[in-house]
Amino acid sequence: MMSATTRPVRPRDAASLILLRRDVGGAVEVLLGRRAGKHRFLPDVYAFPGGRLDLSDRLDTIINDLNFKDNTVTNIGCAPSLARALAVAAVRETWEETGIALGRIAAGRLQPDLSGLRYVGRAITPAESPIRFHARFFLQDVGDRPLTLGGSGELLDIAFRPLEVALRLPLADITEFMLHQIGRLGPDLRPERPVFWRYRRGKPMIRWEKA
Repeated sequence: MMSATTRPVRPRDAASLILLRRDVGGAVEVLLGRRAGKHRFLPDVYAFPGGRLDLSDRLDTIINDLNFKDNTVTNIGCAPSLARALAVAAVRETWEETGIALGRIAAGRLQPDLSGLRYVGRAITPAESPIRFHARFFLQDVGDRPLTLGGSGELLDIAFRPLEVALRLPLADITEFMLHQIGRLGPDLRPERPVFWRYRRGKPMIRWEKA
């Protein structure tokens, strides 16, 4: 717990990608993996692929940009250049952690395709935490495209899971909340209103942002 004179750690920009698909019966499945026990931040819990924003995410070549005419993208609440960099970070981290490349590989680097991403919301780690992130969550429906799971080993037990199975796993509170929101999506899997999840005195505060 922080003392009265301790300043909170400044949150680092980060991004996560929620990948969805439907099984043969039409039920939604979501990609999750277990964070390795060596992690300082949320070890041994299941999470969406993601990580902090790197400088290279602002400079990388992309195939297709975010659809800034889509209100789920314009509601991200930051400059387009930062929104684009965060989306690149989400796609890059997903490739590194799961082996799924949304884009093309050229000279060993991923050139992201951001056109299918939609913005779901954001969350800021509690002020009391020694490691803090301002994480933006994106969503993409991967449909029935063939996918090969692999990755760096940073995420373990990676798999697409039905929502009811995913909700029984060890989860952070924000991940559990996002899974419940996915269960409320319509047939087009399109998020309606982005959410802003933060904490006050250790308790989550939820605000629905402008639609």
